[in-house]
Order: sequence, then C-alpha cells, then structure tokens
Amino acid sequence: MSEETTASDDPLVAARMAKHRDVLRAGGYPYRFERTDLAAALAERYADLAPAAETGDVVIVAGRLMNVREMGALAFGVLQDGSGRIQLFVSNDVLGDDDFRGFLDLDSGDWIGASGEVITTKKGELSVRVESYTLLAKSLRPLPEKWHGLKDVEARSRRRYLDLMVNQHARDTALTRVAVVSELRRQFELRGFVEVETPILSPQATGAIARPFITHHNALDLELRLRIASELYLKRLVVGGMERVYELGKTFRNEGVDATHNPEFTMLEAYQALADYEDMMELIEVVFAAVAEASVGSTSIRYQGRELSLEPPYRRARLTDLVSEAVGEEVSTATPLERLRTVAQGRGVEVGDEAGPGRVLFALYEALVEPEIWEPTFVVDYPKEVSPLAREHRDDPELTERFELVIAGSEYANAFSELNDPVDQLDRFKAQAAARAGGDDQAHPIDEDYVRALEYGLPPTGGLGIGVDRLVMLLADREHIREVILFPTMRPES
Repeated sequence: MSEETTASDDPLVAARMAKHRDVLRAGGYPYRFERTDLAAALAERYADLAPAAETGDVVIVAGRLMNVREMGALAFGVLQDGSGRIQLFVSNDVLGDDDFRGFLDLDSGDWIGASGEVITTKKGELSVRVESYTLLAKSLRPLPEKWHGLKDVEARSRRRYLDLMVNQHARDTALTRVAVVSELRRQFELRGFVEVETPILSPQATGAIARPFITHHNALDLELRLRIASELYLKRLVVGGMERVYELGKTFRNEGVDATHNPEFTMLEAYQALADYEDMMELIEVVFAAVAEASVGSTSIRYQGRELSLEPPYRRARLTDLVSEAVGEEVSTATPLERLRTVAQGRGVEVGDEAGPGRVLFALYEALVEPEIWEPTFVVDYPKEVSPLAREHRDDPELTERFELVIAGSEYANAFSELNDPVDQLDRFKAQAAARAGGDDQAHPIDEDYVRALEYGLPPTGGLGIGVDRLVMLLADREHIREVILFPTMRPES
C-alpha cells in the first residue's frame, strides 16, 4: 500500500499513516513476539473465577485490538486472537502517564501484544490487567464499526480478511470446513483407503459430463485441460492393484456461478474394489453421520430454518418412480420419446434436440423432483444415456447402477457400480462422441488409454464422489457456496 493511495482521500487513514511513520522512526515493529496463552484457553481455565478476583497469574496475549474505551484513568480494550476474544484492563496507575496515553492512541485493528495478571472486573468480566504492551503491526485502514457488507455475500467474499476480522459466523464457517475435511480424511483412512494425487492438467477432461477449462503448455506446444473429475485416473489405480483409493482436491468446471456452483470446487472421490453401489450407499451414510458429529456435534441439524437429520438409514427411491409421481403418469426409458418430450414441454422443461428418453427423464427429474427433496435420499438407477461411466443395471439394461444423494434440494454425492467392461465402455464413449459431434460440448470424450486399462481387468468396483463445499454449506447452515470457500471465483472489481 503506497502512502499516496492510503492518505489521499481518507483523513483517518492519513492519521494512521502518520503514526506508522512515527513507529518506523522509533525503530520499527518487532520481528516476532512470544505469546503464552490464547483467549479461549484463558476463558476455559478461569471460567469459575468470581467477580473482582485477582489470580496472581501473569500471562502474555497477542492479537488484534478491536476497540478501546476510555473511562477516566482506566481504559478497556477487546483483544481478538485466532481462538476468540479477551478484555484488556488498562490502568494509568499501573502503566504510568506516557504508556497509558500511548495505549489510548492505539487504533482499532492494530495488532498488539500485552502482558499482565489475569483478573476479573467487578462485573465479572475476565480480563488481563495490562502491565506492558507492544505494538506489533499498525492497521492503516480503520475497521468498520457497522460494516454494511456483513449481509452482502459479494462484499464479504471479495474481502475475506475483513469478513474474518469482524464476522464471527465467517470464522465459525472456516473452522467448520476444517473439521469437515479432517473428518472426511479420517473416515476413509479408517476403512483402509489410501489418499493419492492424480493430474490436474491432462490432454482430455474425463470422468464427468462437464465443460472444461482449456490452457496451453508452451514447452510441449500442447493444449491441456483442467480436470473436471479424477475418476478415470483413480480407477486406473484400482486396475493396478490399489484396491481402496481416494483423492480430496480441487476440481474445475467451466460452468455458471450460482448459489451451489463455483468453477473451482473441492471434491472427494473414492473407489473400492469388490464393491457395488449398495456398498457405496452404506459407506456414505456412515461417513456423513460421522462428519456431522465431528464438525457440529450432532446428526440433527438445522438448515435454512428447517430441521434435518443425517442419522442413517437414508431413504432410497428410483429416479423413474419419482419422475412418474411428479408428472402424474408412469414414464420410463421405454416411454416413446415424443411422449416424453410432450410431458416435458407441458411442464416448461426444455430439452435439446439431441436428447433421447434418458436425457429427457433426467431433465424432468432435475426440474421437478430434486428441488423438492428435503431429507437425505438416495435417488437410484439413472438412465444409461446420462451415466456413461456407470455399470448397466443388473435388472434393466436401459438403466445403470448409479445414485445421487440429495439433501435439501441439492446433490451431495454421486456414485456408481463402476462400468468395468472395456467393450461396453468403448461403445458408450462412442455414443458420447456422437453427441459431441451433434453439438453437445459437455459430452464425454473417448479416452483410449482408459479403455486399454480396462482391458487388463478392473474388478467389480464401487465408486463415489462427494461435493465437499456443499457438505460444508449444509453443516454450517450457509445458503451460498461463496460463504464456504475462502476465496471464491468472482468478476474483477471495476
């Protein structure tokens, strides 16, 4: 930040800049500071301290000074560190005139360190009675007293550092995400899964039906794509003998931005040899319940004002049955295409000219059914047309053994009995290529090396993908994905 930029328009910034220069002339800021205690630990340790108590215990705290109140020869400051807040009790009698005036000259937002005795005030407020303090870093911009952006998702997302400073629910959300990710890893590792890393850049974007980001590698003069899924690389590892693998990492899809979509998001994908989609349902139930317990303390939660339980077992329902119920007549992949198109048109659901019966059914499901599902539900047995990587259903060749876990109107997990027949896989890739040639730019490309890997033998395998950001949204009770991604994708400021 240049002096001209900060001082040109705002007199408050100019005044702080003058103080900053005074500090530099006096020798500058310390390079490190030895802190002995965090605010939360002090609050826990002295929770039962009576009002007006003196402990004789001297501690050293450090954090951001959120405000200062002067009351004659006394002053009170609120110090915020990474764990919480504690009050600073500052007395002119203890510090002396010069240091007391110096404390009053500090500004909200300044980083300071302070040492002193742990006490409680007459009102019972736990405090550190300051015996000495050190300015660690000057805040050249004032903190807003009532930041109008607190209810503005975009403003908070652009300046996450400020959001975290002044907004407790932003800090809670960030820590909930940490707990969710940690527990996801723990749950899979408990079950013998090993975490691996697969390429983010590859010549083809495979493993999902989505539009990729495209970039160029200069040295190889090669067009590359950011991954839209790690699925096909992970299943190659199962072919190679790694029977339980997972990856938790970033995925990229060149799609719109809305309340549940960000172009850069976090997925957990896992594959288990000798399992099918029923095993994956049981796995997800156990994992989701454990993650809820670890991150928010219960499987019973509130989301957007409504009660919701993540306690297993979850409801199971066939996609075609749900669509039939929604449209008031029995429909399936065997229903004539023109009839399905008529049903869709009558309900305002648009489908492309290239869509077959499976694609139309899926469009009806997404428009009419998914938004209405509240309690955790495994929607099972998807049409083959929209599931190019899932194994054919053992009872219906037009369907696949695929499910999505839907909660509160959104998809949280997608899973299959994995297609392991290389001949069938190649045929489906060719059908997807034909759809791509017909104008569907999200159709799956042919991955010849993956087919070659299948030719060496993929055992019966269950696979799943979990949307980590959406899971955090659910458990932290946040309605927009930007609330749970610390630095979401946004248009540049004008």
